[in-house]
Amino acid sequence: MLEEPGPELLSEEVTTGTTIIAVEFDDGVVLGSDSRVSAGKAVVNRVMNKLSPLHDKIYCALSGSAADAQTIAEIVNYQLDVHSVEIGEDPLVRSAANLVKNISYKYKEELMAHLIVAALSLAMNRDGSSGGVAYIVTIDEHNAEEKVILGNDLPTFFDQ
Repeated sequence: MLEEPGPELLSEEVTTGTTIIAVEFDDGVVLGSDSRVSAGKAVVNRVMNKLSPLHDKIYCALSGSAADAQTIAEIVNYQLDVHSVEIGEDPLVRSAANLVKNISYKYKEELMAHLIVAALSLAMNRDGSSGGVAYIVTIDEHNAEEKVILGNDLPTFFDQ
């Protein structure tokens, strides 16, 4: 019986780009991302917070071109601030997601950015290979609290 050949070894480095994730649970959602910024194969910033506030309790995770993603987040932040003044209450997460979607679609030929929009719970960013800096945003019905925690002070999330 002839053996089938196994997968070939890669002859060059594999690049994966930015990782952003959102996980929903009973009481809300967790946002996470890596923290490295690259230009081609070079890492130009090892510790960037890729979690950006869109409003008091609405955050997004950024990926793609850092400048494009940050610009979208800033535009949406401004528009949500105006919208909340107009309606006299906090905007809906759906409103934030629709603004991101509309801007991304309108400028799809010019922009290279992807955002995940989420609210109400915990947003966390950790990249152990770049020093283990965590940007944590705890969001509840009253406010959003931001913290920066260095790798040595990060809690472990398993039973010891």
